[in-house]
Amino acid sequence: MKKSVKRLFGLSAALIGAGAVMNTCVLTRVSKKINEFQDKIEEKKNPKDLTAPDEILRAEGDAWVDATGYDHICIKNRKNQSIHALVVKAAEPSDKWLVCVHGYTSSPKGMGSYAKHYHEKGYNILLPALRGHDISEHQYITMGWLDRLDVCDWIGYLNNQYSDIQIVLHGVSMGSATVMMATGEELPENVKCCVADCGFTSVWDEMENEIKTTYHMHSFPALYISSAISKVVGGYGYKEASSIKQLKKSKTPTLFIHGEQDVFVPYRMMDMNYNAAACPKEKLSIPDAEHADSHLIHPEIYWPGVFAFVEKYVK
Repeated sequence: MKKSVKRLFGLSAALIGAGAVMNTCVLTRVSKKINEFQDKIEEKKNPKDLTAPDEILRAEGDAWVDATGYDHICIKNRKNQSIHALVVKAAEPSDKWLVCVHGYTSSPKGMGSYAKHYHEKGYNILLPALRGHDISEHQYITMGWLDRLDVCDWIGYLNNQYSDIQIVLHGVSMGSATVMMATGEELPENVKCCVADCGFTSVWDEMENEIKTTYHMHSFPALYISSAISKVVGGYGYKEASSIKQLKKSKTPTLFIHGEQDVFVPYRMMDMNYNAAACPKEKLSIPDAEHADSHLIHPEIYWPGVFAFVEKYVK
């Protein structure tokens, strides 16, 4: 009996530990020194090909933000927490604003290759730092769920600073989930439309997909434990962090984009998000594109498709 009890306690501890490790590795930003150490290890195992098109585009995007010039803005959100963003002003005075939202492990400057196209159309650009990333002061990554409220607060900031403006939301990957989730909130009428590129249906669905496809594991029990820990530590559970639930309340016209070869955020999730959306909506499928590669693989489809949609709502 005692041995059975010990085994049960040991198994329970191991399962809780697995959930905690998953939560810590995926959703907690550790110290800069540890991150740099991990990056060096990863670089030794998988050296980056700096001549690869995606790396070139990323570097060009970073360089574009630096060369064009930006302001670092910090405001207080509704919880009186500091949130940060970069602002790139239009070359000429403009009433058009883009809120351009990065993905998991990326950064505000990482969206430079997207922002550049809007800037050429006369847009001012606001590039928020999502929680747990880059210049953000938060230590916990919330996969878009709490970030959606920060996006709403950035919209409020823009409307307080500028009058009679038009706002477009554009997000990629986790940033796409963020803007989709934000459209489920009560947004002002001058948020004209949203572009959601390869966003997941919910944090739960995305975590479950990653566990199965990458680690070949079952979601039970680690995912359940990790979600419970997230609820306590991060303030949200994985199932409540749902793009689908938010899209059912959305009134913001939304363009859903997805690469047909995406397995990280599976292509099927586009239809699930699209079908749930109560707002005016369109879809754009990009052949041959993997995750977050659509603008890179077929820019001749991507950007004409984006602006054909956006210009229906922004005058």
